[in-house]
Amino acid sequence: MSAAPLDRLRTRIAATGAPLCLGIDPHPERLPEDLSPDARGVEAFARGLLEATAEHVVAVKLNVAFFEALGASGWAVLERVRRDVPAELVVVLDAKRGDIGPSAERYASGLFGHLGGDAVTLSPYLGEDAIEPFLAWEDRLVYVLARTSNPSAGRLQDLAIEGEPLHLAVARWIADAWPGGRVGLVVGATAPGELERVRGAVPGPAFLIPGVGAQG
Repeated sequence: MSAAPLDRLRTRIAATGAPLCLGIDPHPERLPEDLSPDARGVEAFARGLLEATAEHVVAVKLNVAFFEALGASGWAVLERVRRDVPAELVVVLDAKRGDIGPSAERYASGLFGHLGGDAVTLSPYLGEDAIEPFLAWEDRLVYVLARTSNPSAGRLQDLAIEGEPLHLAVARWIADAWPGGRVGLVVGATAPGELERVRGAVPGPAFLIPGVGAQG
């Protein structure tokens, strides 16, 4: 049985010297010209990225939407790619789920059970009901959206709640509610000011920081 995701993260960070996570978001229309814009091309692209970078990273973040959009063939690709990620790397399924308890339980069963993900991204909008069913899976990790990297993120995430932006209130809630290390925050690198402020306010939770490198 492989080590728990947190232990594997620590081991890989020590081995590589940097907490780099490879994001795989394979848009069929933006693949290299020699790859077909379909499930076959997506799989070849994802595997090529893994082969080229696996030795340098601690985790792989698979954006579930880019596979789901291709239907059954895309889901099959996701299953195969996830299965072939080297065992020492942590697999983050970037699904951004957020639903009430029973639905969250089924999402968790699909992402952690069927796909065998080590971690998942979740929306905080529905509160604990949307998060705790994932934490029922022993040793798995959760990253909750706080301050995201998209252009219109501030419309809601920067709303003032008792004198501070909503994303900071979310960060404090997560840090206070689940301090054990299994629940972290998604804070975009494209908002460096907010990133610095959130880290200053909540030094404890791990951060998943998308937005380093090419975007879009």
